[in-house]
Amino acid sequence: MSNSQEDDKNPIDQEQEAHVILKVKSQDGDEVLFKIKKSTPLRKLMYAYCDRRGLKLDAFAFMLDGARIRGTQTPDELDMEDGDEIDACRAMSGGLRADQRQWSYMVFDHNRL
Repeated sequence: MSNSQEDDKNPIDQEQEAHVILKVKSQDGDEVLFKIKKSTPLRKLMYAYCDRRGLKLDAFAFMLDGARIRGTQTPDELDMEDGDEIDACRAMSGGLRADQRQWSYMVFDHNRL
């Protein structure tokens, strides 16, 4: 009887270890729970959240402990556990993109100087 530790575990326990339940909280206090595999890229959670809210993905920045989450990262990479909270913040708009230029002109009335 040479069973390894993995064989001793109940299949239900193995399934629960492979998943994590995450909470996505918006700035207005709305919370949505997601159960995903620890190896799933977080972009799937981000798309699902925006789809439920009827908004575009680029309208939000997803943050974990003050750091922005990239869509390619997984819960396993970020050492996430059940109940961890992701903040969905409205992405700030404004300023200039790298391909834009802003020129300001000042008009002087030389007669008044």
